[in-house]
Amino acid sequence: MPSRALSVVILIGVLFILVSKSVFTVKETELAIKLRFGEIVRSDYQPGLHFLVPFVNDVRKFDKRIITQNHPPDPFLTSEGKILNVDFYVKWRIIDVVAYYRATGGLEEQAALRLSNNVKDSIKSVIARLTIQQIVAAERAAVTGDLLGDAGRDAKQIG
Repeated sequence: MPSRALSVVILIGVLFILVSKSVFTVKETELAIKLRFGEIVRSDYQPGLHFLVPFVNDVRKFDKRIITQNHPPDPFLTSEGKILNVDFYVKWRIIDVVAYYRATGGLEEQAALRLSNNVKDSIKSVIARLTIQQIVAAERAAVTGDLLGDAGRDAKQIG
């Protein structure tokens, strides 16, 4: 009789594990993709409760809220060869979860590094074309518009 009770407990435990691995939730602040043996098979999940085949499928979730990265001052050369220390911040969020996963492997650190490098390159190219007087006297919107245009094109590739 004790072995029968043990068998029932083990069976209930196995069923519990299967059910818990078959169910997942997506919050309103998340994006999710379903992978089957590493291949993306679905990415259009709405918030709520969802099901999958355990051990065959896997789900990766990503934050879809805006992420802010602050960067310390970096030296940039102006067109006249003078050094200008510029600090900046980057605000970003995931728009295309499939492109994001393919470009970064789903690693936020990888995306943050690529975006900050894109912004630094954009700042470098804009500042290198201008003198300090032009940077100070120029309309801020014109300078930031150039920066955003260059960095935005690169960011779309990351998702």
